[in-house]
Amino acid sequence: MDEGTPDRLLTGREVPLGGVRGMSVQRWLPHREVPTVGAWCFLDRIGPQRVDMRVQPHPHTALQTVTWPLTGEIRHRDSVGSDVVVRPGELNLMTAGRGVSHSELSLPAGSGQPPLLSAVQLWVVLPREQDGCPPRFEQQRELPVLEVGGARGGVRATVLVGSLGGATSPAGVAPGLVGADVVLDAGADVEVEVDPTHEHALLTLDEDGAGGAAPALRHWAPGRTSLRLRHADGARQLLLGGVPTTDDLVMFWNFIGRTHEDVAAARADWEDPDAAAERFGRVPGHAASERIPSPPLPPVRLTPRRPRPRRVVEPGEAPAFS
Repeated sequence: MDEGTPDRLLTGREVPLGGVRGMSVQRWLPHREVPTVGAWCFLDRIGPQRVDMRVQPHPHTALQTVTWPLTGEIRHRDSVGSDVVVRPGELNLMTAGRGVSHSELSLPAGSGQPPLLSAVQLWVVLPREQDGCPPRFEQQRELPVLEVGGARGGVRATVLVGSLGGATSPAGVAPGLVGADVVLDAGADVEVEVDPTHEHALLTLDEDGAGGAAPALRHWAPGRTSLRLRHADGARQLLLGGVPTTDDLVMFWNFIGRTHEDVAAARADWEDPDAAAERFGRVPGHAASERIPSPPLPPVRLTPRRPRPRRVVEPGEAPAFS
């Protein structure tokens, strides 16, 4: 099998983004076949679209949010006291721990029309021992770049988190994780060394996918020492990797827990004004009424997400639908 041939091809699904009017996103993780890639447990592709994004205060537990804008600017405010604007080339990393709340608003374009927004939003599940840690926030404006040349064209990878080819991001995440924004020159055909203990996933960020084909999230199981990156016309891709997680992981709305009781308790706290203020804090600049309420819990017990048995994708096979 060619090093560039993935073990799975996965399709995303279009979903409305809670609290945003007239906005939808492509969701790639969690997927019913691959709920996580290492500790990466959530991946939304936002835009590109002209939209006035207004995500009012909402909660998180036991995860880190990773915001990486490609076009446009996003204002982030949180209950830790952060109030920053993140721009293309900059990374926002918020650690929820026991509980945090935040809002995200796109900045106006100044042209009388909604701003053009293109971004990826990701979550990283925290190691179990950090589930109850205090919340914190950091913004990284200087990220390392790995350049790998080829006979006809090379790749330039901005390392968002973790390490790739000797380039290490300063972002504060647990070991065993990597994320990179990879730009391929036209005609690029290079091998990029990767950690064989990691599983990996690659998503083309160009609007119509590679070569005009329907976009797919390509997934590789652990065991590879390199990935072959190539593209005739050039492309921009998101590379994710990490040591496969073996912990139980229960996800509901914006909450992560290890059991049904974990997320049920977090939801109950968010819906109670006094408990919400104590556990999740308040986001400065927003009235108490400016918040996104939690949807009701389903009438069944929530169970951990686990991957389906691996099925090798044959060359030319269509992606599996989510």
